[in-house]
Amino acid sequence: MEQPGQLAESLTEDGRYRLLIEAVTDYAIYMLDPDGTVVSWNPGAQRFKGYSADEIIGQHFSRFYTEEDRAAGVPKRALETALREGKFESEGWRVRKDGTRFWAYVVIDPIRAPSGELVGFAKITRDLTERKAAEEKLRQSQEQFQLLVQGVTDYAIYLLDPGGNVSNWNLGAQRIKGYLPEEIVGQHFSRFYTDEDRAAGLPQLALDTVRREGRFEREGWRVRKDGTRFWAHVIIDAIRRDDGSLIGFAKITRDITERREAQEQLERTREAFVQSQKMDAIGQLTGGVAHDFNNLLMAVLGSLELMRKRLPDDPKLLSLLENATKGAERGAALTKRMLAFARRQELKQEAIDIPDLVRGMTELLQGSLGSAVSLELRFPLALPPVLGDANQLELALLNLAVNARDAMPGGGEIVISAREQAVLAGEYALKPGRYVHLRIADTGMGMDDTTLRRATEPFFTTKGPGKGTGLGLSMVHGLAEQFGGRFSLQSRKDEGTVAELWLPVAEGRAQPVPPRRRDDEVESSLPLVILAVDDDPLVLTNTAAMLEDLGHACYAASSAQEALEILKSDDRIDLVITDQAMPRMTGLQLASAIRGERPDMPIVLATGYAEIDEAADIKLPRLAKPFTLADLAAQIGRLALQSRAGGQIIKFRGNGGE
Repeated sequence: MEQPGQLAESLTEDGRYRLLIEAVTDYAIYMLDPDGTVVSWNPGAQRFKGYSADEIIGQHFSRFYTEEDRAAGVPKRALETALREGKFESEGWRVRKDGTRFWAYVVIDPIRAPSGELVGFAKITRDLTERKAAEEKLRQSQEQFQLLVQGVTDYAIYLLDPGGNVSNWNLGAQRIKGYLPEEIVGQHFSRFYTDEDRAAGLPQLALDTVRREGRFEREGWRVRKDGTRFWAHVIIDAIRRDDGSLIGFAKITRDITERREAQEQLERTREAFVQSQKMDAIGQLTGGVAHDFNNLLMAVLGSLELMRKRLPDDPKLLSLLENATKGAERGAALTKRMLAFARRQELKQEAIDIPDLVRGMTELLQGSLGSAVSLELRFPLALPPVLGDANQLELALLNLAVNARDAMPGGGEIVISAREQAVLAGEYALKPGRYVHLRIADTGMGMDDTTLRRATEPFFTTKGPGKGTGLGLSMVHGLAEQFGGRFSLQSRKDEGTVAELWLPVAEGRAQPVPPRRRDDEVESSLPLVILAVDDDPLVLTNTAAMLEDLGHACYAASSAQEALEILKSDDRIDLVITDQAMPRMTGLQLASAIRGERPDMPIVLATGYAEIDEAADIKLPRLAKPFTLADLAAQIGRLALQSRAGGQIIKFRGNGGE
């Protein structure tokens, strides 16, 4: 048996080539005669074309082509190209014996004899179907990705070269930033940044961060083509080759301006809610304190008034008494402001003509403002009346005018104007309807943002110690809310302040407010038997003393239950004066119980606290705390007049007759 070395030596050169070709299975290597007929066939050709040598030798090589290619003359052109150019090389679909197709890489070389005569063609074919499928899959994936990127309109998705220049541009980038591809491709991405950010070097900082860390993410202002700004969320990622070298950057930008505004609005709403809760808690506390303080002032003022009538005519004592009375009256004014802030003061709802009310208090306003401040009124010829309390509205206007004066230490101008305004749902934080918009504008020093935010908080003041209670603006705020309107301030430092009151329009015409009677004009009445009811012993003692000073006989009851027992035991009682806020049974509940037994009994409700339900079935005359001797006498006198006008008789028992 021959050894391998001996076999190799014994083979001719042609034999060695034949062995080599027969050993190749990944390539179809065969020979064609000059007409294209197959004259040799290797195992590689048999493996992926499916024909055995016996089946294919002598057949034309065109049977490996598709019908379309044969019809188009592709096999013939392949041989012609090989002859003309010395080589033919291409890729295309070929057909196996079983009819299936495969993607082939084909090389055809002409074979010539030493004399130059064409002997035939050498044809080498390789099956590249798997590579073709992979390439096709990659191509489809790239097309799909490109379609995806180009189809996205909510995100700007584009590439930057290593220097930061834009190399492509999707529809989202065009929509968000306003540039067409031909306008921006090749330009540096820093043009999307604001002037401040470019000056601070933020674009370069972003690229340096990506080179170092592989990623950059941030939010900030960006600039559109038209110069407008939008709040953007930006991500930049590095794109690198397999060897780690930088190809460029992928940049994704999203316009989140609306989301940012929504978040800011949510935060403002949350802050407003917290502030509202805080103010409500302060209001509850303030209202309760003011109610109790009112009762104390009631006792102090009533006692001082009774003392005045009994003291000897001593100027020193009278001066001290007058000083104490003024202090108590200032305390009463303070409680009114506290109750106004807490929206718990007693209000008389009536139709008010704003121009008439303001003109009627012009002299008072000008006297309070001084000569250095000019006052101008601007009202339309026709303005509907508003619903409110004239006295409280006058007090609010006076407060606002004095605040404006204090903001103009060197003098200035105050303009009071008004106009009608229709409010739709969701506007001005008001219920829909018709309002009168009352403005008090000054040319003073104005307020900064911090002061403006706190201006209506109770007890907040920028005035020096002893020069302000800090309740003026909070009182106006509470009053406007209680009227069913709104109060707001607009101000800038060194640009003055505008105070705005929105007051609901009243149905019907404004009624002129009757002039107040002087104390000596109050209707008097003959002595009555009066039942005074109050759970505060100081107030009860004081009320009984005032009634007795007016010449009336008085029963004193410290609770509603005690009052009912007294009424059952004595039918001579002509009038009941009761507090409203009492434990276990309120004044209205007491009145209801009394009316069940004695329907014609006159009842007066004494209160300084607006805790009475306006929808209550019983409507009673009210006496606002703290009341004076004259207030008490006037209320009793009015009841006497109403009784006579209604044909009823109040029994006067002071002289034993009716």
